[in-house]
Amino acid sequence: MKSWKNMALSLALVGVSSISTVAMAATYNIDPTHTSVVASWNHFGFSNPTADFSDVTGKLVFDEKAPEKSSVTVTIPTKTVNTHVQALTDEFMEKDFFDVKAHPEATFVSEKVTKTGEKTYDVVGKMTIKGITKEATLKVTLNGQGEHPMKKVPAIGFDAVTTIKRSEFDMAKYVPYVSDEVTIRITTEATE
Repeated sequence: MKSWKNMALSLALVGVSSISTVAMAATYNIDPTHTSVVASWNHFGFSNPTADFSDVTGKLVFDEKAPEKSSVTVTIPTKTVNTHVQALTDEFMEKDFFDVKAHPEATFVSEKVTKTGEKTYDVVGKMTIKGITKEATLKVTLNGQGEHPMKKVPAIGFDAVTTIKRSEFDMAKYVPYVSDEVTIRITTEATE
């Protein structure tokens, strides 16, 4: 009789353990080789140029059952900025813009995650550029989640977009002729 009770208790504990494992948040590391950060702005009302950043790193904690427990931290090396126009890239490195010698990184650290649709989320957090921190909201779409077909490890992918005012980060040169508003688009792949 005792052995039957012990077996039943063991099975119950295994069941509870399995449920808690399924409900637990998973932590992923952002893959810099499959992450793209692109900023765009309006130039004199005629065009919308872009600049991209590379070597982006960070961590994602995603809890599908309780999205509000999810979080993200992202680090963007500002020295990797590339406008594909050398003179402009050089200017972006200087004090009027990213001042990369003094501020080699920009960061985003989430504070609140809200599910807004089947695969969409609002992620509110602190954006720090040039040592100045402001609140920003990323509009995020879950692209996919599952086993990575090549690495054979759990993987996840998101797209995100936000708009900031560069003047709030001490980068107001040429405003309003070159737009104050800058749209930042991120696509990322991350693995456990």
